[in-house]
Parts: sequence; structure tokens; C-alpha cells
Amino acid sequence: MASANNIVSGKISTNSMNSASRFSLSPNRNISIDNITLLSEVPHNVTLSPNFTNFPTTIDSDHNNHSNNIPDHILKSVTSKSENGAFLGLSLNQPSDRILNPVGRILDRKFLSIFRFKTWWSTMWVGSNGSDLQMETQLILLQVPEINSYVAIIPLIEGDFRSAIHPGSDGQVILCVESGSTKVKSKTFSSCAYFHAGANPFDVIRDAFSAIRVHLGTFRLLEEKKLPRIVDKFGWCSWDAFYLSVEPIGLWHGVKSLAENGFPPRFLIIDDGWQSINMDDENPFQDSKDLTTLGSQMLCRLYRFQENDKFVKYKAGVMSSPDHAPKFDQEKHDKMFQEMVALAEKKRREGNCDISYSPKTIEYLKEEEGVERSRGGGLGALVGDLKEKFPKLDDVYVWHALCGAWGGVRPGTIDGLDAKVTRAKLAAGLEKTMDDLAVDMIIQGGIGLVEPNQAADLYESMHSYLADVGVTGVKVDVIHTLEYVSEDHGGRVRLAKAYYDGLNKSLEKNFGGSGLIASMEQCNDFFFLATKHISMARAGDEFWFEDPNGDPMGAYWLQGVHMIHCSYNSLWQGQFVQPDWDMFQSDHLCAEFHAGSRAICGGPVYVSDKVGRHNFNLLRKLVLPDGTILRCQHYALPTRDCLFENPLFDGKTLLKIWNLNKFVGVIGAFNCQGAGWYPEEHKCKAYPQCYKSMSGVVSADDVEWEQKDSTAIYRNAEQYAIFMHISDNLVVKKPKEKINFTLQPSSFEIFTISPVHRLNERAKFAPIGLENMFNSGGAIESFEYESKMGIDSVKIEVKGTGKFLAYSSEKPKEIAVNGDKVEFEWSTNGILRFHVPWIGGDLSNVLISIN
Repeated sequence: MASANNIVSGKISTNSMNSASRFSLSPNRNISIDNITLLSEVPHNVTLSPNFTNFPTTIDSDHNNHSNNIPDHILKSVTSKSENGAFLGLSLNQPSDRILNPVGRILDRKFLSIFRFKTWWSTMWVGSNGSDLQMETQLILLQVPEINSYVAIIPLIEGDFRSAIHPGSDGQVILCVESGSTKVKSKTFSSCAYFHAGANPFDVIRDAFSAIRVHLGTFRLLEEKKLPRIVDKFGWCSWDAFYLSVEPIGLWHGVKSLAENGFPPRFLIIDDGWQSINMDDENPFQDSKDLTTLGSQMLCRLYRFQENDKFVKYKAGVMSSPDHAPKFDQEKHDKMFQEMVALAEKKRREGNCDISYSPKTIEYLKEEEGVERSRGGGLGALVGDLKEKFPKLDDVYVWHALCGAWGGVRPGTIDGLDAKVTRAKLAAGLEKTMDDLAVDMIIQGGIGLVEPNQAADLYESMHSYLADVGVTGVKVDVIHTLEYVSEDHGGRVRLAKAYYDGLNKSLEKNFGGSGLIASMEQCNDFFFLATKHISMARAGDEFWFEDPNGDPMGAYWLQGVHMIHCSYNSLWQGQFVQPDWDMFQSDHLCAEFHAGSRAICGGPVYVSDKVGRHNFNLLRKLVLPDGTILRCQHYALPTRDCLFENPLFDGKTLLKIWNLNKFVGVIGAFNCQGAGWYPEEHKCKAYPQCYKSMSGVVSADDVEWEQKDSTAIYRNAEQYAIFMHISDNLVVKKPKEKINFTLQPSSFEIFTISPVHRLNERAKFAPIGLENMFNSGGAIESFEYESKMGIDSVKIEVKGTGKFLAYSSEKPKEIAVNGDKVEFEWSTNGILRFHVPWIGGDLSNVLISIN
């Protein structure tokens, strides 16, 4: 690190930074903001550095493409707001590899926190006392109503150490600073946590991570990166359709089933089950013969980069002949899978006993003995055939674990890679996380860890092969396992840097710098160290169509939990990557509940439907005929009145999430009450007393218009037209005028909120969008109006097809769509409707003339 006066970036010198800070550590050991106490009884070994003086050293004035290069506007913003930030440090008498240091007490102050409830997944928690915090907290947002402000507290990476926040007794907040190796110790830290304050909670979090980006120089913000091209597309993932028994014929029929019914997947994710893996007690160069034990794939290791035999057997053109192409039987497949699950349960009960019967995977493709395999077959042939038959299929992604497979790489099987089975050990801070089969299996089997100095070779070899056969991206899963095996590799930070640097280099070379979805990644190690190029990651734990541990309230109780994970995690995750809300199944009991959230989440929409089992009426509210979607301009976040509440089991709060389209805002309200984190047992559980109808209010003021420069002006509108999608009602309200509504359990409403524009002294107009789509306002690509010779003209470019809805105080004289006059419906309450046709994916031009 270098002092500020040594760093210059373009026009900005860090000497211009403010020297004052709103934070202080008083002689009586209180950390305060503007003399308001945040933490009391701060130990004497804790320091607070109010001046932002540390900057990366690889900035240059001509914007060479260095990994640490900071755009001028980010550096300018950070330096101009430096008084709002401060770094926390601490010192010890003796070096240690894991420090649990009290940093003060939080008493009687509301907070929102994000903590890891599993190794790889985080969620929200609220409270008002330091002892209310949960283990492995990654972020705290404090409410400071005395000065109408908010303060973020964020544990950081410093040197070879990473930090997290833990609860203490009597309101104490404990900072855990750890290296992940007993061989890596230190005793002095100057910036192991960061404080940032401001009047807007969303600005506070954004500005805090901008400051951290400048301070660390190890990652880039979302705004600096290119998004995967799947982000505004519809896709299909194989996981819930096939699980580990995925194979080419089922994939073909799955894509076909959607495409032939007017929903062409623009991307396909071939999830776990395609790789060449086996267990340590099996032939090292053959696919595993028995994956019938629960979690058995998690004991397997990768033995080659090429696809497994199920895929190798595929021959180019095999599906081209309707008369000879293999058929797929989903019911037969499901029956086979149920037998596998039953067998796994029996093995679990009887101690993995020798069972003579084992259900076999259905083989649709067979090879003749003695016939050599064709070079034109396998995964490459399948991808090529799929893209030829279904030309709108732009992208094919495949799954792999960060370390290769769940159990890493099998030693001695892949030339050029030195892998060693390394004992996996759960970090002490994770001992109170939720029981997880994946964790148990990885600890049981260890990880075949490729030497860190060969991590780049691992990814380059794997990804270059995949790119050569037509794969355009990867879903990288099981990311947060490196901390289990960091003891002999310089600790978790150093090991993570080696792997993440290699992954980012391969991503840039093989998949256009953006073709990657990160999963099971929600820990600060990943976000601070892995996101130089990675720009999309899963926002929450899996879409569970039912609870694998038992579903006390049917298939409903975990669905609201998923939405809470995704919306609150996006508060911090969205600073680094585009949050991906995961797939769902369109024929699930709660499919509409999920679809409503996916429509306005700001990320891609994809399903994991079984072959032929789709709800096309529901999909039509999400997907256009060309397989694109109406994507919001931001990522969905909880509204301010939800931030410090518990929408899962407080018995009163509905989840409300906001987002922005180009010309309108949107609020989604969801009744998620009925389940959530149970600290006493360290798991999610049902709260059936909360699973009931709930009432709430919404107003145009709930939309955070200022979070996009282009929509900030809409905060000043005098009125807003608000369309309620589910109840099919349009009203006009003032900015703070509230709409009361009631939601049944596991139900929702979407409010499209459009500023009312005054065309002249009498005429007012507000576009809503396509009312047949959940994200109606996402259809409006451009909007302008003008007045000539007594005629007011409204011009709108519309993406998609269906019934266009708007508020118009005056009856239009005429409406033309793509140059042709069209009929329209108008009522005296201002509701205007007309049809917009599908013109092959091009934008429709609408001209509305009003006297």
C-alpha cells in the first residue's frame, strides 16, 4: 500500500481528500458518528482511523488495463465522501492465526445484518443488540434515527487475514480475524473492518463498497464489468428435471418441449451429472458405477476433463431423424430416480450395506461392442446439434465445482496437474451453521486439491476443452470449500487468490470475460477476491421444490425463505455482481409466487421444468416469443420500511422489493411469512402461526428513483399512475399517498408505478406498459411527448406484444402502431388500452395523438 500523495489517476489526486471524519473514538472508548454512540466500551487495543489514506499502487493516468485500475468517477466519489468512512484496527501482544476480539457493545439500536447460515449461503437477520447477531456476519447496517442516518459495518480482508463478525455476551460485538492456517499469524491490523455513514441506506452500502474497492484493489464493482449475455434471456436448467442422471436425449427433448410451444430457451445449463468422476475405491479411469448413496457425488473426484460416458455415446445427427431418434419418457425417468432415492435411504438406515438390487440409469444411447467411438460424437456433437436444430439457443453452460468436482481432482489421473487429497476441516466460525449434507460429505472425503500454483492450469485446461466443443459458459459451484483446506497453503486468503486469479484469467480467455455464474459463493473471501471479471452469482440458497428434511407445511414453507435470501443478500452482493435469483419450476404449487419475483429481480429468468411439464400461461407473463425477457434496469432490493423488519416470522411484515425500469418503477409485495432461521437449533424451521393473511401499504415513495441517474427526476412527479397486476386495477395517487392491500399466504402483488406527465393544462399521461406481462413497464424502451398546433403527441417504443396499458386523462384522437391506426379502449377514469402486435422481436412504434 502507498500513501495518498503517491497515487494519481487521471485528473484526480488523492491529496484532495477530506481530512475530517464524522466518526470518532472517544477517550471514554465509544465509537460515535456525529457524537451519536454506535459502539460503547470499546477495548483499548482497538483503533479507529478516520482518514482514508490507503490506496492501491497500480493506478496510472492513461488507464492501462491493470486489475487495480480505478475509474475516475469512482475515485472522485470515494474521495469526496471520505469523511463518511473510517477503518477499524486492532493490536495484540502475541501473534495469532485466529483472533476473537471484542470491538464494543451495540445496545438498543436496530440493525440489519447478513450472515452465513451455511458454509456457502447467507441470509438476513435483524435485532437491536450485539448479542442478537449471528455467527459469521458479513455486514451490519445500523439505523441512526437521531441524525436520520445509517451506518454500515463491514469486515474486510487485510493481508493474509479475513474478518467476520460474531455475537458476544451483554451486547458485545466480536470481530473474528483469521488466516485459516496455524502457520500464518499476525498481531497488528489497521483495517480489518470498515465503517461508512450516510442518509440513504442504499447509498451507504454502495458508497461503502466503492471505498473498499479503492482500498483493497482486489475486485471490481458491478458497474465496471460486462454482464453475461444470458442476463436478459429465458433459459432452462437440467437440475430439477434429471439431477445426476442428466443425459443427452433428455436434454434434447427438454429444449424441444419448450421451443416447440413458443418459449425457445436462449440458454441451457447442463447441471451436475455430465462430468467424468469416480470414487477413490473405483477404477481411476472409469465413471463411477454407484451414485445411489445420498450425496455420493460429493465423494467423487474428477478424473478427466472430457464428458462422461453417457455423453460420449452421443453421435452427431442421432436426433435428426424423427423416425429413429430416441424417445424420452419422463415418467419412467422419475420412477427410476425415486427408486434410487429409496435405495439411498435404505443404505443410510442400514449403514451402506451390500444391496444386490441397484436401479440402473436408463440408457437411451448404446454402443456396439468392438466398434471404436467416433471422433464426431460426445458433448461437442450434442451442443452442435442443439444449436443447429434450435437456432435461438445462444448459450450452453455446464456445471463444475470450483475444485473441479465436489471432491476435487483425483490424484494421478490428469496429466500435468498435481493433486493431493487434502483433509477438509470446518472452520470454527462455521460450527453453528445449519447442518448440511454437502459439508458432511466433503469433510468425510476431503478434497483432491490441485496445487495452488497450478490452479490457472486447471481452469485453462478444463475451459479451453469446453470452449472448443461449443460450450459458452460455466456455472461454478461449491465455491466456498477452499477455507476447509487452507492449512498448508498459506491460509484461506492466499489460497483463494491463487484459485480465483486462475479462474478469472480463464474466464476472460475462454468465455468472453463474463460467461460464468458463481454459486455457493456467499462469503466475503469470494466477493473481495474473485470478482475482477465475474459479474453474475446466485443470490440465495437453492430453489427447493420441497424441503429435503421434511416439509411440515407442504411445499410452501421454504418458498418465501428463498425470496428473503435473494432480496436481502442483494444489498451487498449487488455491489459486486448481478444477483441471480435461481431457477424455479413453472408447474410448482408456488410457481406464480416465484415467477412474480423473477419478473422484477433484474436478472435472467430460467426454469428447471421436467420434460413436458410446463405452465405455458404463466411463462407467457415472463417470456417473449423470441425467448427474451423484460428485464429491470437495477437489481431488486427490499424497500426501506422492510430493512429492519423480519418479513419471515414477525407476524406483521410483508416483503416489498423495488426495482426500476427505464421510465417506470415497480414494487413487488410478497407474503413470505411462515418460516425462517431458528438460532437455537441453527436451522430454518416453520412458524405456522405466521402463515396467514397479512396487510400492508405501498406508495410511489417506496421506489428508490435516485438509484439510477436516468430515473432520479421521477421523484419530483406530482402524481403517479399505479397499476396492480394481480387485482387488475389502476389508480392515480400523490407521491406519499398510500394504497392499502392484503395478501394471502404465499401470494403477491406487483405494482407498476408510472410518473404522470402533464402534456398541457388539461391532458396528463402515464405509460404503464404491457399489462399481460408481470414486469409491464419493462416493455417501454423509449417515451417522449411534444405539442404542435394544438395536438399533443406521445411517442413510445414498445418491446414485446400484448395489451398496452396507460393512463390518459383525455381521450386520444387516434393511436397508430407501426404506422397503422388501431382501435383502442378508453374510459372516463383515464384507463387506456390498445394492442401491440409481435413483429419478430423488433420494437413497435406507438404514436398517440391527443387534442
